[in-house]
Amino acid sequence: MYLGRIVAVGMSRDGRAVAGYRVSSRSFPNREIKVDGAKGSVIPKPGFENDIRKSPYIAYNCARIEGSVAVVSNGSHTDHIAEKIASGMNVRDALASVLLAMDYEKDAYSTPRIAGTIDASSGKAFLGIVRKNALIVDEVPVSKGGLFYVSTYECDKVSLEQFDGAFESADPSDACSHLMGKSVFADFANPVGAIAIFSKKEGGFELASLNS
Repeated sequence: MYLGRIVAVGMSRDGRAVAGYRVSSRSFPNREIKVDGAKGSVIPKPGFENDIRKSPYIAYNCARIEGSVAVVSNGSHTDHIAEKIASGMNVRDALASVLLAMDYEKDAYSTPRIAGTIDASSGKAFLGIVRKNALIVDEVPVSKGGLFYVSTYECDKVSLEQFDGAFESADPSDACSHLMGKSVFADFANPVGAIAIFSKKEGGFELASLNS
């Protein structure tokens, strides 16, 4: 099954906040995710830089840390959500206002914008999506060893049924492997790259990425 881009939020078995993002692509597979400090970016692989001339949606920051909140998304709205949170707006309103303002992508597929957040301090997690016919932002009840997810296609709603209860990863590197092809994610086609964020028990976050 092809889901396109996927965001996921949840909790590790030892109770750490987790956020993840996976790029799956049929049209632009020659991309990779790079970690740079407290953010992650989707960029063309060397030799494919001209792909950005074909679509304005293929290169963007897909992950950012703002205070105690990890933000993941499938587009440039990552930065706007993080900036709203930095300004003092509550997380739910930051997600809703940015998704409403930026709307779905105006490409040939009317690709939805998706986003997820998790606050390492409160444990609260949200998923959001704006499609051509809907805007949904909802809190999800994270628990140890589980991930809730939303995708641009097929699983394009916020639902408690979109849940992976077999999340065993103990660090962000292994979580990337999980997102790329383990448990429920093994059934999702065309993986290109993944990034995962784990909160640290002493405070802050650690990030890792994996590319096909």
